[in-house]
Amino acid sequence: MKLKDLKATLVLHPEALLRFTLPDGDQIPAHFHITEVGHVAKRFIDCGGTLHDTADTCLLQTYVADDFDHRLDAGTFAKILQLGDRVLPHDDLDVEVEYEDCAITQFPITSAAFSGDYIEIQLGEKHTDCLAKEKCGIEGKGCGTGDKADTETSVSCC
Repeated sequence: MKLKDLKATLVLHPEALLRFTLPDGDQIPAHFHITEVGHVAKRFIDCGGTLHDTADTCLLQTYVADDFDHRLDAGTFAKILQLGDRVLPHDDLDVEVEYEDCAITQFPITSAAFSGDYIEIQLGEKHTDCLAKEKCGIEGKGCGTGDKADTETSVSCC
């Protein structure tokens, strides 16, 4: 989901509470905080020697403290995102959420929609990939793709 689309959803329903749903259906605890709005620009070279300069995202860090009565509404979240304008180059960035539950994980936002008293924010999954399969001699698609042709080398996912 693009940052501009997330902002548009938030400003339409400023009193709505937020609900972040993880890919497995669990939710980030309702008393979370958004502690950082960041611009992440990833420039890398793959194992085949090709330079990539295309990964540019807005990263939102969540933090869960023990202030159980804390609730972030859409209007306050929109104001936090507005503060991020100082570090974000534009609003056409994909948005990811960083959440820690045993390990720090980043989840892309796949959708945000108003439903009842909440803005439901659905988080998706990210997977690693080899971008130079031909040069590396890799034929499978890796974790979570259903490619079980070679059971000795297939990857087991969480």
